[in-house]
Amino acid sequence: MTFVEEIHAANAAYVNHRPKGQLPLPPARKVAIVTCMDARILPESAFGLQEGDAHVIRNAGGRTPEALRSLVISQQLLGTETIIVAQHTDCGMLTFENKDIHAVIHKNLHGADATHIDFLPFANLEQNVRDDVAFLRNHELIPKAVDIHGYIYDVETGRLVPVNSE
Repeated sequence: MTFVEEIHAANAAYVNHRPKGQLPLPPARKVAIVTCMDARILPESAFGLQEGDAHVIRNAGGRTPEALRSLVISQQLLGTETIIVAQHTDCGMLTFENKDIHAVIHKNLHGADATHIDFLPFANLEQNVRDDVAFLRNHELIPKAVDIHGYIYDVETGRLVPVNSE
């Protein structure tokens, strides 16, 4: 069975066992979570979420500047009141600088130029969580009343460790 066939089979099983009924559009717990796209993170398990509880915004590194558009929609149109920023140990974004990925793209894509793109790598995980929380707290499009918290998710243990960002 191909992976796509496995997806179809898994979805059919999900549809048959999913609780029936319409979930409301706004997330029930009024929270938006920004985390990494890393496959070792299962947000539903790590954060104790059920279907319909939260907006989960994922990108490389769990970076808030890239998630801003989605967070503004989450806040302004769908009423979220809390933002969780959860980056993680052993993140690939710690392993390169922009110049490195620019060179790889240039080589692999036969001269393509991506130097105009900031891929948002970082060198210090804890400081990056602080910086991304501060980015949101100081951004004019995120209301001051929004409760914002930063965490580091340990990919070995599954533990969420709070990052003091005050």
